This record gives sequence, C-alpha cells and structure tokens, in this order.
Amino acid sequence: MKLLRRQRSDQGALTQAQGAGPWRFGDFNRLRNEIERLFESPFGLLSPSSTGFFEGWEPTLNVYEDRDKITVQTELPGMKKQDINISLVGNTLTISGERKQEEEKGEGETYRSERYFGRFQRVVTLPTQVDANKVQANYKDGVLTITLPKAEEAKPKQIAVNVK
Repeated sequence: MKLLRRQRSDQGALTQAQGAGPWRFGDFNRLRNEIERLFESPFGLLSPSSTGFFEGWEPTLNVYEDRDKITVQTELPGMKKQDINISLVGNTLTISGERKQEEEKGEGETYRSERYFGRFQRVVTLPTQVDANKVQANYKDGVLTITLPKAEEAKPKQIAVNVK
C-alpha cells in the first residue's frame, strides 16, 4: 500500500468560500464569548463551578432588522418545545435550553460522536426597543424564529415638509 501526502492548494490563504480552514465561524464566536466572559469575571476560572473552555454548545443564530420588526432565527435541531426558554428584559433577548442526549441501546461502542448535548444560552442585545406584548416565537423543522415588532417610538417617522 502506498501513502500519498495530501497537498493544500491554498497554502494558508483565506477565501470567502473556504473560511479559515478547519475553524468554523461558530468556533470563533465561542472563542470571542469565552474571552468576553473571562474579562467580565477574571476570577471565574478559579471557581469550582466554572466550566472549561469550549464546553457545551451554542446554537448559531441570525438577526434581521427591517422597518417594523427584528427577527431572530436560531438552529435548534432535535429539540422539543418544552426544552426551549425565551425571555426578554428591556432590549436583551435570552434564548436558553437544554438538548438531551438520546440513549442508544445496542451493542458496540460509539465510533464517532459530533453532536452537542447539554445546556446552552444565547444572549442578544437588540438594536432598538421592541413591543414585548407582541413578540411571537415559532419552532418548525428545527429552526426557532422569534419575531419582535418594534415599539412605536422606535419606528422611523416620516416628517412632512410644509411649503409656505
């Protein structure tokens, strides 16, 4: 048997299609969150309840804004409605929950396991005030969509020009 060495054609160059090699955007996001957490509580690593770097998981999310609303979408495949918590305090939206590991009954050992399980929390600071009484959340096909209508005072106003 002959082994061939794998050649990389990009030689370390970053392109939009390739990203940053083996690093995914979510990895950079987790790294940023861990650095922020470290600066918020520098002695947090010394406490017995602290978790290690990169433990757990964070679902990816997108935030969209238009004239009348803000929409937050996050991927939560395989979760149940009762395992997802959403709260809004001021202009801070918190999505949290827990993905439970399925118990597989069978013989043999796990060959490969890449799915994340456990508790998660995503906190989003909204760019403007929203009407908390009109917020809607829908969960379909593993995607949670939260629609947050803007408060009337936060919506842009059209001002008429008077001609004299």
